[in-house]
Amino acid sequence: MLSGEYFVLDGALALALPSRFGQTLEIEPLPGTTPPTLKWRSEDADGQAWFDAEFQLPELSVLSTSDAQIAERLQSMLLECRRQVPDFLQHRNTLQAITKLEFPRLWGLGSSSTLLYNLAQWSGADPFELSAQTLGGSGYDIACAGAAGPIFYQLQDGQPQVRPVKFVPPFQDQLYFVYLDQKQDSREGIQQYRQQKEVDARTITQISELSQSLSRCKRLDLFQQLLQMHERTLSRRLQRPTVQTLLFPDFPGVVKSLGAWGGDFVLASSDRSSEEVWAYFNRKGFEVFLKYEEMIE
Repeated sequence: MLSGEYFVLDGALALALPSRFGQTLEIEPLPGTTPPTLKWRSEDADGQAWFDAEFQLPELSVLSTSDAQIAERLQSMLLECRRQVPDFLQHRNTLQAITKLEFPRLWGLGSSSTLLYNLAQWSGADPFELSAQTLGGSGYDIACAGAAGPIFYQLQDGQPQVRPVKFVPPFQDQLYFVYLDQKQDSREGIQQYRQQKEVDARTITQISELSQSLSRCKRLDLFQQLLQMHERTLSRRLQRPTVQTLLFPDFPGVVKSLGAWGGDFVLASSDRSSEEVWAYFNRKGFEVFLKYEEMIE
């Protein structure tokens, strides 16, 4: 989410950019096995299994797993799919489900949301309702999982509104994504946001206008000013310093948090050469550095 993080929960317009990296879900029948089960295997970007489980069918009880907490979360998603689509996984055939990530697990690019979107596609469930009942949050990541390009996302009376938007900044070769390797819990971030006083309508309008302005911006310096305005507004709301203040006060440009503040990726913008920008972050110890076109659809 480029703009609108946290405030999107209160109706602000968010500008979101789907990543090139996603996750696949393959379902294959395994005939001749009784009693029927759902065999689950999750693979990382290198094809190595990082999670497996087996569920009894049709009950969807956990028979075995490599991680009980993850199995319980997956079970809740499968059961919610069934609540919406009662015939889901009610048959008597054993199935093999294999998920494959297209990015390192720790990057935080939406392994849960892309999985949930794939489950909705498989079962016929509504992905936003599925997200609301299991993951929580605004649902923007679910919208991104099904989007072909940049979108405006907004909650109106609690209902998700998704609109494609043209976002092709002429300065995109001066935008970079840097991985901080400091995984944040989105639920904790939302809780911290909610602990503050109610957001006034003026702030929501301001954030929405910033999202619209960012989508139309044709100059890097103006784009950076808008990013700084957004960061200052959210900094006041969360009562926390911005990531640039904390980690990159001497960066020759602007650094903006993305998603839950303090972890995963940040957006860096600078009029310096990509070699200079890469060298700066490398000196700081941040080695995962992606150009805009390497990350965004």
